[in-house]
Amino acid sequence: MDAISTAIISKALDGLSLRAQATAQNIASASSRDFRPVQVKFEERLRAAAAKGADAVRDVALQMTRVDPSALGDEPRLDLELATASETALRYTALLDLLGRQMQISRVAVRGGQ
Repeated sequence: MDAISTAIISKALDGLSLRAQATAQNIASASSRDFRPVQVKFEERLRAAAAKGADAVRDVALQMTRVDPSALGDEPRLDLELATASETALRYTALLDLLGRQMQISRVAVRGGQ
């Protein structure tokens, strides 16, 4: 696997992990009086950095940001948080599967096709 692909997958896994933490925090805090949800958005910055190379991808900052409560309506939407958790888990699993398949290919190549 080339350096840019490895950097993209690694950064995406980090971003998805942070998003899972943010979602868990939102679900756990949803019933608190001063609930202010957080989110993690990184895909657009990662896409832009990928066009510039592996070093730019590694430099993409991942962070949780507070969501403006007025954009969400009157009360927390746990259904949307659970959907986000599910989508994040699926994407994370898909990337891990991709890495596992790449490792299998590398093992076969190192063993001389055996």
